[in-house]
Amino acid sequence: MTSALSDREWGILLRRVSTGRCVPFVGAGACHGALPLGGDIAREWAKEYHYPFTDDSDLVRVAQYLAVEFDPCTPKELILERFVRAESPDFHSPDEPHAVLAELPLPIYLTTNYDDFMVQALKGKYREPRRDYCRWNELTRMQPTVFEREPNYRPTPANPLVFHLHGHTDPNSLVLTEDDYLSFLASLQEPNLLPEPVRIALASATSLIFLGYRLADWNIRVLLQGLRRLSQGLSNRDNLSVMVLLPPEGADAECQRKLQQDYMDKYYAAASLKVYWGTARDFCGELAARWKAQSAK
Repeated sequence: MTSALSDREWGILLRRVSTGRCVPFVGAGACHGALPLGGDIAREWAKEYHYPFTDDSDLVRVAQYLAVEFDPCTPKELILERFVRAESPDFHSPDEPHAVLAELPLPIYLTTNYDDFMVQALKGKYREPRRDYCRWNELTRMQPTVFEREPNYRPTPANPLVFHLHGHTDPNSLVLTEDDYLSFLASLQEPNLLPEPVRIALASATSLIFLGYRLADWNIRVLLQGLRRLSQGLSNRDNLSVMVLLPPEGADAECQRKLQQDYMDKYYAAASLKVYWGTARDFCGELAARWKAQSAK
């Protein structure tokens, strides 16, 4: 079951994309089928390492347990090992989220994922992306940023930036445990935490797209809290920003699902977000078709 944007809302969103005033945020749901689900990894770890609580599908909580039982790097090293073995998505699929986003003339892509699928997809469209990550803790701030390595670099559609808010190949850069998320949220209050081009993009964006998140995800809850002061797209109710969410699971009846969706529509509307109920592929399939039709005019 999906809940679509109106033709008017799609028109606004596509106009923002064409002028570069749209910033996408890519979450784990965009990798569905290519990477294991967080809940599956959590249950595997919980069984192997004798997690003593009942919420064994909560990756953040299980990772916190491993961080306490062993050390903070252990769960991060384990999850990076899983990602190294993963195969890339089929970027030729017409609704593959990374490939669809790579077709858009955007200078900056933000992601809370650790993988390099967004970079791969952009290279497949003959663009030359750079990759960097958020220096949210002291262990990462000794590493030079892409802007320090390339002082003349500025993100453009031809040379876009893929910015990993929650880290990538360096275990110290990963936001994974409960402690990490709390520290990351606190760090978002620092005025210069994000590179200037990222701050400018968020301040000037009049549309944001959150793709591949779930209702209960820690990363989206933390992000929304931290972004309110940074993004015009979340602070101005006249702007159009979109949250793509899977419909509620576990409801016993259609009316219960409807009540849950109505509540979440109101919840995100208070954050100036329009909810698109469906999968990342549902949204990207429609986005690709509409972008192609507009480009052909």
